[in-house]
Amino acid sequence: MTVAPFAPAAPPPLTLLCVDDEPNILSSLRRLFRAKGYRVLTAEGGAAGLQVLETELVDLVISDMRMPEMDGAQFLAQVRQRWPDVIRLLLTGYSDIQSILDAINCGEIYRYITKPWDDNDIALVVRHALERRVLEQEKLRLEKLTQQQNEALKTLNQSLEAKVEARTLQLKKTHDEVLQANDKLKTNFVTTIKLFSSIIEMRGGSLNGHSRRTADLARRIGVEMALPAKEIQELFIAALLLDIGKIGFSDELLETPLTMMTGDTLGLFRKHPVRAEQLLMALEDLRGAATILRSQMERFDGAGFPDALAGLAIPLGARILALASDYDNLQIGAMVQRQLRADEAKQLIYDSSGKRYDPTVVAAFRQLIDGGSADAASGDVAALSGELVPGMKLSRDLISRDGLMLLAADHVLDARLIQQVQDFEAKSGGRLTIRVYLPKEA
Repeated sequence: MTVAPFAPAAPPPLTLLCVDDEPNILSSLRRLFRAKGYRVLTAEGGAAGLQVLETELVDLVISDMRMPEMDGAQFLAQVRQRWPDVIRLLLTGYSDIQSILDAINCGEIYRYITKPWDDNDIALVVRHALERRVLEQEKLRLEKLTQQQNEALKTLNQSLEAKVEARTLQLKKTHDEVLQANDKLKTNFVTTIKLFSSIIEMRGGSLNGHSRRTADLARRIGVEMALPAKEIQELFIAALLLDIGKIGFSDELLETPLTMMTGDTLGLFRKHPVRAEQLLMALEDLRGAATILRSQMERFDGAGFPDALAGLAIPLGARILALASDYDNLQIGAMVQRQLRADEAKQLIYDSSGKRYDPTVVAAFRQLIDGGSADAASGDVAALSGELVPGMKLSRDLISRDGLMLLAADHVLDARLIQQVQDFEAKSGGRLTIRVYLPKEA
């Protein structure tokens, strides 16, 4: 069985109401407009026409002017008042200008047509009137639709604004939480590096505290040279791990000053920068530090190892680390046979500017040591354990007398930690060097 395609229903015909007290006029009008496809209703007088309008939906009214009891002007005036959307036409057979004016003024008619009429003319007038009505109704429909859509858009915009605001607050909260978590991860990362550095130095001897002191000095030089924070961070971490390549060294080799090494011993020692790089390269966050550690034994004049780099070809972090490490090594006897005083080590650094060390780094070191510019206003003070109160923050790592890190810098003290610090001092029989940030003025 073949199913016929769906066809939309045709719109109902437009309805005309013809009002006249002469039946032959009504017959002529009905005959004319039915042939044009209109639905035609008739009424023999104004009162009858009003009754039709009360029960039927009418699009256009054609009313004669002269009718008994209620003339066309009066009838159309009531139509305008009660059914303002119905188009009103006046049919008049005499030249009564005043009556026509009354119909125009009171009934607000669309047009008036004189008798006898021309069929084509009156049909054209009716068609144009209805077309205009359709356009006006469509205009009103579109205006109403536009208003409804505008109201809907307004409501939607208000809803969207509220949702966007709520989402923005949620994203900001999430962003703040991520930043806090990231800061915590960074702090834990650095603390883990410090702990690992302390484990490396547990071999004892002159290594105790060396990487920590070197890291502090390297960081201060980096600040003095106005390095970006990321580079200072990489330099600081590299300094904490500067001896990681020596993990496999024997105790004897670790205790031998650099100037006393010869032959196979010196050859083994020269491998530690490359070994340090290899150990750290697997960790993406430590690759910058690994690059610094590889070049820590290079010399500014090109006579260093392992790559014989010279001048600015040596990474800046490595140039800073070389000076900071040597300054401490000279004082702990790791470079020469005796331990130099700080002023002697400083002078040797100055004398090696342009040879072992980068003159720019030496100048920053000189300004730092002799001028005291970097960290001069660090805002921290030394404190006794008995002076500690909850809420204080450590400005430097808390280190035991044998070089072990007990608490990392920036750790906020509470009553339990303060008690542990005091108990540790009592058991070890010595005071710890404790530095905390100055409290902010109210």
